[in-house]
Amino acid sequence: MRELSIIADGAMLVRASRIEKVGTRSEIEDLITSDCEVVDAARRIVLPGFVDAHAHPVFAGTRSDEFEERAAGATYQEIAARGGGIKSTVRATREATADDLFNSGKRYANWFLRCGTTTVEAKSGYGLTLDDELKILRAIKQLDQELALRYVPTFLGAHDIPTEFSERRDEYVALVIEEMLPGVAREELAEYCDVFCEKRVFTIEESRRILTAARQLGFGLRIHADQLSLSGGAQLAAELQATTADHLEQTDAAGIEALQSAGVQPVLLPASVYALGSRGYPAAREMIAAGLAVVLATDFNPGSSPTPSMLQVLSLAATHLKMTAAESITAATINGAYSLNRGAKLGSLEAGKSADFVIHDCDDFRELSYFFGIEHAREVYVGGRLAFSRA
Repeated sequence: MRELSIIADGAMLVRASRIEKVGTRSEIEDLITSDCEVVDAARRIVLPGFVDAHAHPVFAGTRSDEFEERAAGATYQEIAARGGGIKSTVRATREATADDLFNSGKRYANWFLRCGTTTVEAKSGYGLTLDDELKILRAIKQLDQELALRYVPTFLGAHDIPTEFSERRDEYVALVIEEMLPGVAREELAEYCDVFCEKRVFTIEESRRILTAARQLGFGLRIHADQLSLSGGAQLAAELQATTADHLEQTDAAGIEALQSAGVQPVLLPASVYALGSRGYPAAREMIAAGLAVVLATDFNPGSSPTPSMLQVLSLAATHLKMTAAESITAATINGAYSLNRGAKLGSLEAGKSADFVIHDCDDFRELSYFFGIEHAREVYVGGRLAFSRA
């Protein structure tokens, strides 16, 4: 993860949205013809676009009031217990129209791009009815079709037990398995299924049932694991050979060993720990030492991580996860791409891959972690087309 394959004084030739050749400037200059458009990065750093492999970018409303409550001492769990948290966003999202969700998602898409992100995993999970989950996933599909930002859709109907099922949780689990999953599969609206596996949300057995049913329908598996407690989510991810286990703030050595033995990628979300005012960051160094292909992502959502900035995540990875700048960039690009089954197409600047790249206004890649609170991206290209420019 510390080997970035840096090309000093490098250049790329892009043709028809893909990278045709990467090399030194002198090598590429020999290939320039009269029909080429030349983009001069002026000796700035050029990197792959960030691949944000865990985000919730389609929702209605905000939870700024709850953010203020937490600043005054209330905990995330206390707010959720009185009907706030995820349930608050569910109420707002159910009331929103499909156009409302598309328009707010379009606003957030611009935030991702200006931070240098070109691909984002997009979870549903704020509808918790079949119709509302489909509404969110259709909005994600429309955003992917109409905007430059790339979206990888994930069904997260098992994000919380909705209020109307609070005394009938078995019925809600059955609804997810028997109606929601088949409905999403019929419309081919998601590539992955995710579950919030936590004692007070979906138990190990409930999560196992939902994810097993999802696999039978052809979905890849992702799990919110061991975020608030050591619930056994990492072991369940290993048992089911999920693609990723996400959060992992409470995961212990046994959980790390299980992930390593099963080849499950850990997706770490330090911005959510930061935003909740917690101190329990995941054990990134131990995971890297175990040989795990660690991923960094924002967890962008209106409650526990209201940031689309992978640059903020890189800074937190340095200060709280003790990851080097090179490790963080690997985790935010190529490792994230592989966790979304996009490693052959995205995540690095290589011949044959999509020309998703960012010109950062800095001289050293380590500045991306070092200078925090700054949007370093000067120009962002997706498929060889300019998607954002600060110039």
